[in-house]
Amino acid sequence: MKKISLYLLLSVSSFIVSCQSKKEAKKPNILFIMSDDHAYQAISAYDDRLIQTPQIDRLANEGIRFTNACVTNSICAPSRATILTGKHTHINGKIDNVMPFDTTQVTFPQIFQQNGYQTAMFGKLHFGNNPKGVDKFMILPDQGNYINPDLITEKGDTTIIGYVTDIITDLTIDWLKEERDQEKPFMMMYLHKAPHRPWWPKADKFEKYSRMTFPEPETLFDNYEGRGTAAKTAEMNILNHMQYGHDSKIRPETLAEMKDVLPVVDSFPNGFYGPYNRANKEQKALYDPIVDSINNVFKENWPKMTDEEKMRWKYQRYIQDYLACIESVDENIGRVLDYLDKSGLAENTIVVYTSDQGFFLGEHGWFDKRFAYNESFKTPLLIRWPEHIKEGTVSEEMVQNLDFAPTFLDAAGIKVPEDMQGESLVPLLEGDTSKWDREDVYYHFYEYPSIHMVKRHYALVSKEYKLIHFYHDVDEWELYDRKKDPMEMKNVYDDPEYAEIVKELHQRLIAMRKKYKDSDELNQKYIDRFYHSEEYKHELENLKNH
Repeated sequence: MKKISLYLLLSVSSFIVSCQSKKEAKKPNILFIMSDDHAYQAISAYDDRLIQTPQIDRLANEGIRFTNACVTNSICAPSRATILTGKHTHINGKIDNVMPFDTTQVTFPQIFQQNGYQTAMFGKLHFGNNPKGVDKFMILPDQGNYINPDLITEKGDTTIIGYVTDIITDLTIDWLKEERDQEKPFMMMYLHKAPHRPWWPKADKFEKYSRMTFPEPETLFDNYEGRGTAAKTAEMNILNHMQYGHDSKIRPETLAEMKDVLPVVDSFPNGFYGPYNRANKEQKALYDPIVDSINNVFKENWPKMTDEEKMRWKYQRYIQDYLACIESVDENIGRVLDYLDKSGLAENTIVVYTSDQGFFLGEHGWFDKRFAYNESFKTPLLIRWPEHIKEGTVSEEMVQNLDFAPTFLDAAGIKVPEDMQGESLVPLLEGDTSKWDREDVYYHFYEYPSIHMVKRHYALVSKEYKLIHFYHDVDEWELYDRKKDPMEMKNVYDDPEYAEIVKELHQRLIAMRKKYKDSDELNQKYIDRFYHSEEYKHELENLKNH
């Protein structure tokens, strides 16, 4: 009996160990969620002054929130190329929204596909119409539309009636429910268009938020004193550069009536009717009362407003629509998270939420991004991975979108290609900070001259300091003390107290550029190539028209 009992005990133990081994060896699913231009200031896990985002906050509460996550190049297509390749934009070729992506580059979905993962992509890719390494995709052409969007699929183009944020989510959940191969792990990219300009909310959110008033940023009326040429010449000021029709939802007929009291004419002549005319009769009936109300207030009050009052009015119009778009994103992410919980997929799925870059929400008087300044440079990053990430973790480490691809591959037990320039965040996710020794990150923005006219610049950024070099048609340096001056209002590059720090940071910047294979010669190569291209001629023509 003792022998039999011992045999049974050993057999049961062996079975348990075997089951544990299988569980440990099971590949995690990866759900990568990204919005477009979602500022970290508009996520309540980061800052609750503007909006509550309870669904996105779930990921912070149940996982890790990075407070120093940032991008390598704050503009849409280059950021996405960096995420897909794990390489800086000067390596993958997508330095701006005009230059082509180097299609010989291997993307991380391809590697997942080659390693037995089922892959899918729904939403906004923003460059290329046939993403590599994706088994199933339905993507928006270029920027896409908020209302009744067109979608590119493997089988041809289609149009779906409805609101884009809801539609992308429906497609995502349907794939998880109906098309997923339950014998394979999956890697899905769930990519929102919102809250990208021109911020057309769903009608019910449009009505709700158009009646709300939001706090202004401290630097809304920044005069850029103490900063260089770049900040003073950028064309992204809310009062002077935000479009009446395209952005504030003022009808062209209203503008025509008020032409004698408006300082400029909109440079996007179809800015209002382009998005509005996507709506059908029934949808327009929902939007019209809100649009009419906005236009009536504008007509009645605008002529007698001071410039300060006009700035405040345009800020409220902007932030109302922007936040209304985000509420739809938050609710839809909640739908997906609820499905993961209900289906049992949550326990073995890494869920990532981020944006393709940050965004100015009135800070320094601006909208848009592009700069290495915080609101543009920093991006939200929240990750949930049950049994690996301790709930409610906060990390202040300097991490970038450059790190996403190697992180996903490492978490899945897939070898990271040696030519990827990012680093795996898995040690940080699992709480082992001893394996993370990065002090600085590198940033480089190229798209100038172009819309918003933000000058070319590169930067080295640490937790304490930010050293920026604006170049091409200027040669200016800026240094910000990130601890003492978190709003980046004072350039201390020429301050004698920072002389030794400037010297040290210059050496670190030289080493960083060498590490990532960037150089002035390479910059000039890209500049020459751009200026002699048909794309540049087209871009110049657009600038003249605008």
